[in-house]
Amino acid sequence: MTMSIRFIAITISILVLTSCKNKIEVKEHTEETKQELVKRVFSLAEHQYDYLIHKIDTISPLLNPRSLNKDGSLRMAYKQDWTCGFFPGSLWYLYEQTNDNKWKIEAEKFTEALDSAQFVKWNHDVGFMIQNSFGQGYRLTGKDTYKQAVIDAAKSLSTRYRPVAKVIQSWDTDAPWIQGKGLDMPIIIDNMMNLNLLYQATKHTADSTFSNIANAHATTTIKNQYRTDYSCYHIIDYDHITGEVRKKVNFQGFADESAWARGQAWGLYGYTEAYKESGHKIFLEQAKKIADYIMNNDKIPGDNIPYWDYDAESTEEIPRDASAAAIVASALLELQAFDVTNKKEYLDYTETILRTLSSDDYLAQKNENGGFILKHSVGNFHENNETDAPLNYADYYYLEALIRWSNI
Repeated sequence: MTMSIRFIAITISILVLTSCKNKIEVKEHTEETKQELVKRVFSLAEHQYDYLIHKIDTISPLLNPRSLNKDGSLRMAYKQDWTCGFFPGSLWYLYEQTNDNKWKIEAEKFTEALDSAQFVKWNHDVGFMIQNSFGQGYRLTGKDTYKQAVIDAAKSLSTRYRPVAKVIQSWDTDAPWIQGKGLDMPIIIDNMMNLNLLYQATKHTADSTFSNIANAHATTTIKNQYRTDYSCYHIIDYDHITGEVRKKVNFQGFADESAWARGQAWGLYGYTEAYKESGHKIFLEQAKKIADYIMNNDKIPGDNIPYWDYDAESTEEIPRDASAAAIVASALLELQAFDVTNKKEYLDYTETILRTLSSDDYLAQKNENGGFILKHSVGNFHENNETDAPLNYADYYYLEALIRWSNI
């Protein structure tokens, strides 16, 4: 009897201690301050990018890491790939946050390796390529050569403006990824992210041609790319002669009428930036309505990390998209400065995203995840391309969001 009582007492003690330990661990995690979290993540980011740069130097120097292949090897971005500006941009953010000249040197090296991308005229993504690399570099160093790259890139992007429809054409119809799909003049929601390049070029040159194109594209996109609930289509196809809408489709999303998560994020971010740069209230109202659609969408899990498409259906597990969450977080941290009424809601929603992304569920361990920072993003689900993988643009917008958060 005594032995039984002693056994029970010891068992209870162990359970109590274990319970206390778990409570302490949870308490410590939930009470990590904003600045402590940011410091922890940037410390990891420095380690990861040291590791990543070493790997790059042994594979293909000065090409930018984009993701991981299925075998775990690095997937590199060629110098005119739409993602080539994100890794240099992340290096600039490391320099901005740490003030360590080491990261400035690396950022300059990888930025200047893109010295021909500003002349790309066959693709609208010159904004991603140049504004996130040379543009960030100019913001932090004031180098005239970096400013000129932004101006040259804006000139290149302006050649894709189609005045009949008042939009910037995304892809040429002979692009291999859309051949045979029956498109005439495709415009994707991602275009909204490249308008900032045009606004910056107007600032640098006092030539309003660039910002006028940006404003026209953003206005037309509101009219044609958005549904009544403020979700958006991935692609609007226009007639290149009449400028009329031919079709509305989702190549990236689950279905033509579904809400592709990253597309919703691109729109939120793009309209927030468009309002910030132009002051046009119509863009602010659009950003607020998109934010409302995202934040009050019951198809997004409680941790605010969306599935790759809000409306995706499958008998298998549907992947989350950390990249979409990071973009939303960064956008909301800009939007809160312009919308006092909803400021607290934006900040609360963003904090949930950033604390979730900064947990073990999404944040890589040292020397893992190929050297990238975030896990569990989705590139192109339909092609089984970069599905549930790290992505350089997920890292970029995550670091950007953390800096913006820490500065509030």
